[in-house]
Amino acid sequence: MDATVAPDVVETHEMARLNSKHGNIWISVASSLAVLAVVVLLTKKVQQERDFRWGIHLRYWAVAIVTIAFLPFEIAKYVFSEKTVALVGFVFPIYESVLAVCTPDEEDDTDWLRYWTLGGMFFVFTEWVDNAVDNDVADVYWYKFTCFVYFWLYFPRTSGAVIIDERFTQKYLATRFKPLASSMSKMLDAIVQSFVNAIHLYIIWIFFMFLPQGMKRIAAVGVGTVYPFVSSVVAISTEEFEDDAFWLTYWSCYGILFISMDFLETWLGWIPGFYTVIILAEVYLMLPMFGGAEKIFRKILVPLFGLRELLMVRDAFLVKKNLLRDLPPERAHLVRQTIADFFTEEAQDKNKETDMLAALGFLKTRKNGKSKKDEEKKEASETTNLV
Repeated sequence: MDATVAPDVVETHEMARLNSKHGNIWISVASSLAVLAVVVLLTKKVQQERDFRWGIHLRYWAVAIVTIAFLPFEIAKYVFSEKTVALVGFVFPIYESVLAVCTPDEEDDTDWLRYWTLGGMFFVFTEWVDNAVDNDVADVYWYKFTCFVYFWLYFPRTSGAVIIDERFTQKYLATRFKPLASSMSKMLDAIVQSFVNAIHLYIIWIFFMFLPQGMKRIAAVGVGTVYPFVSSVVAISTEEFEDDAFWLTYWSCYGILFISMDFLETWLGWIPGFYTVIILAEVYLMLPMFGGAEKIFRKILVPLFGLRELLMVRDAFLVKKNLLRDLPPERAHLVRQTIADFFTEEAQDKNKETDMLAALGFLKTRKNGKSKKDEEKKEASETTNLV
């Protein structure tokens, strides 16, 4: 009798376990989304504080320490999970970075670039922790600490990334990184050029294939963060705005690539060539010769977040800025007025467009209100009628 009852009991227990597991997953997802909602609300509603004030930071970390130390594990394992770290440290900053690039304001580009330089390095130097710790309780403590660090870097009241960059990175690292960034850029260009030679590529690939999976992951993360970190620090130190936007665009795309890698490597990481594809994608995104980040940004991320119209405004702003910088004042005014007229209803008239270009000196002025092409058409028509 026990033999007949046992399978039913086992099946019942298995069903209960699966239902509990699925329920726990949905609770974890809902908790992570709730944390993200709080982060978004605080980031959008709180006024930014760029000056360093001990009181603000002491209060922030006091709340963080109390939460890390005393929040019960049964609650913390749902609220502070790996999904929460991904949302707070990557997904929300990716959206804000894309939004920053699409707006005419230049200061937010620099602020989010500071976040990625420091947040990226924090992730690189602590990548080993998640792999080294094999304990659920310790993992939850680590996730709590990581979430508070990421949020501290961009929370408007703390602005940790801005403070560290201004007080340390720019003072002690930026000048030293300029020659290093130039050397690394030349080295990467040389490596890419050598890849044209199939033999060189094959030898490097064979060597890479013999590395353990953990080393391949470290190599992939290192390629995607070290050189961009150095170049981003240098970009922040310069007066030029374009290099800030370029590297912020890269970090936005790299964030998507990293999340994809982190999700897929559990199932695909054992396949030969998986990390090679990741490294090639990183090189494609970061090197100007490919323009990969710009293409992915404009064709995928901007439409995905519904920011296409805002990006058009940003592009128009850059056109205006370049006009004022590269042309004499009177010429810049004429070009700017001509471009503006192209977007008015009057510009739909082809003759009006011809007049605009003629005003810039690129076309001959129409005679008696008719272009040369119109006169040629009229003469051809009259000839046809005579025939």
